[in-house]
Amino acid sequence: MDGPDDVALGSVRPGAAGHAGTARLLLEAAADLVNPAAAARELPWLAGELLKIGLGRSDLGFDEKDPRFHDATWRENPLYHRLGQSYRLYEEWAGRMVAAVDGPWERRARAAYLTNIITGALSPTNYLLTNPLAVKRAFETGGQSVLRGARNMLRDLARGGMPSMVNRGPFPVGETLACTPGTVVYRDEIFELLQYAPATATVRSHPLLMVPPELNRYYVLDLAPGRSMVEYAVAQGIQVFMIVWRNPRPGLGHGRWGADDYLGAQIRAAEVVRSICGSQTVNWLGLCAGGITAALALGYLAAKGDTSAGSATFIVTMLTSEHPNIVGWMAGGGSLALLQEAAAAGQVFPGSALRTSFAWLRPNDLVFNYLVSGWLLGEDPPAFDVLAWNDDATAITARLAAEVSEMLVERKAARAGAISVLGTPIDLAKVDCDSFHVAGYTDHITPWRACYDSTQVLGGRKEMVVVKSGHIQSFVNPAKTARYGYRDAAPNAQDPDRWLSAAAEHEGSWWPKWAEWLIQRSGPDRPAPGKPGSRQYPPLGPAPGTYVRE
Repeated sequence: MDGPDDVALGSVRPGAAGHAGTARLLLEAAADLVNPAAAARELPWLAGELLKIGLGRSDLGFDEKDPRFHDATWRENPLYHRLGQSYRLYEEWAGRMVAAVDGPWERRARAAYLTNIITGALSPTNYLLTNPLAVKRAFETGGQSVLRGARNMLRDLARGGMPSMVNRGPFPVGETLACTPGTVVYRDEIFELLQYAPATATVRSHPLLMVPPELNRYYVLDLAPGRSMVEYAVAQGIQVFMIVWRNPRPGLGHGRWGADDYLGAQIRAAEVVRSICGSQTVNWLGLCAGGITAALALGYLAAKGDTSAGSATFIVTMLTSEHPNIVGWMAGGGSLALLQEAAAAGQVFPGSALRTSFAWLRPNDLVFNYLVSGWLLGEDPPAFDVLAWNDDATAITARLAAEVSEMLVERKAARAGAISVLGTPIDLAKVDCDSFHVAGYTDHITPWRACYDSTQVLGGRKEMVVVKSGHIQSFVNPAKTARYGYRDAAPNAQDPDRWLSAAAEHEGSWWPKWAEWLIQRSGPDRPAPGKPGSRQYPPLGPAPGTYVRE
């Protein structure tokens, strides 16, 4: 995936600053958790509960939603029951220690991060002899599950140590994923541009430019057929174009890429789209980090008096840091300074480092769950399209990470002139095209309240949707098979919780509502183009192109 370990613009190994930043965060969290006064206050309660467990009189139970303790042995066997209750007591005590941390929310968030890792690691379900399901599986298979588990563990340790989440074999890119028909119509050093083939006899005259995250593969927006947002939009008669970011490699000098490079690329892409479609208007869609940079690009266009943006869709995008969020606490405590040092050295962080960092945000679901199934039960990892995409990690330049983190932590987006794009100060309040915002209610990466704050930064008329799901499920939400409903309303209230209490509730996917909203802003129908590209931008090859495979 990545180039040589040594960076072309410096001698720092990729990920060194990231590891140092993580270590600093954990040390700060540990210091906050060392609270003798709080521990002393809880000691009588803790001792009393332990005594009750030992005497078999404790009423501590197991959360029905916690799959780790679903096996009946945890309730029926006295030894396992007491072991499980002791662990539940430790979890509750650890939660009280986090609640006792003084100071701003960033400190409590860092303490909770460390606590979740430690409590997750200490769960008895993670060890062979203290996991009754693993013990039973070993007896049922004559020890074969243990041998298979040892094989899986050795394989994962050789690959870096994280338990395997997915079998990517059934999901080759361009065949079962990223397979909506299309053509590469533009390519430069930093991105390729895909134009998708029309699926209807007529199309809307104003095209849609999709901007995926700069730190993930684009095809999360074009998953398997029936689960692809690209496919759905094309079926509605929308002319869809997609930016495909190149995977930055330190050996090629890509460490110099920063926000201006990615923003300039988006502006070039929009110019190509307008030229090919013969339209002065382009609708934009930005996903997560791609939404951040898309908003900045729109701010630049507004500052230049360019009115070509017809609308903007922002999915799980936070532009400021008023409410608790991952960037706000991970970039604190000196970690931002380390990022800036890495940026100055031209560092490129490997994709595996970012993927691992996100996994540890939910250790029970995204780490220890797969440790148990793969290493203790000897099961092969599942085949699932979203996990296959997640495992196809990309690198990110330290420069881009530092610049975006600084913008969020210092809340620059909410201040006119605090951000300059390509040498031009911008004011996001001047972005006055209509915008559609999507967030996930249980999103742990871009929390919905932080995404709601984005609606208060931008100008224009806005719609807000909060999906009853997490980060990925909030937008991989197919119209025909949606598992999650949503709430929606115009985000006129400054307080997000007040808005949520008044928002209308709906069953099913938000995709149809968004498609209707977008079609109203996509101009009149016209005959679908007979071939991709144009004389100025001839076809360069079939989608998904070449950069997605780097």
